[in-house]
Amino acid sequence: MDWGKVIYVFFTLMSLTTSAGFLYEDSAYALFIAGSVNVVSTFLKIGVRNLLSAELLAGSLVADLHLIPAFFALQFYDNVALAIGLVIGAVIANVFSIILVVIESSKTKEVF
Repeated sequence: MDWGKVIYVFFTLMSLTTSAGFLYEDSAYALFIAGSVNVVSTFLKIGVRNLLSAELLAGSLVADLHLIPAFFALQFYDNVALAIGLVIGAVIANVFSIILVVIESSKTKEVF
């Protein structure tokens, strides 16, 4: 088992679930956690040299550029509707990343 890939996929999936968790409980703490996990996921994707690495990094950057402004909209402007709209965009970007991870995993041929 490739533990580097496990950690990489873990943070990708955790980015999706924490963003979806904010949609259930719209608090600044949940949004901060979602944004933080997504930034960690983005940093992990920077050094990856997979088949779809550029697409995965782009999807993660899109999610970052939704979650960070969503946090500011919620924390400083108290605009919950805008924050939820931006987080929905981040969830879509994270679903895109998960689909790419599944496609990339199915294309990888590992010999056991």
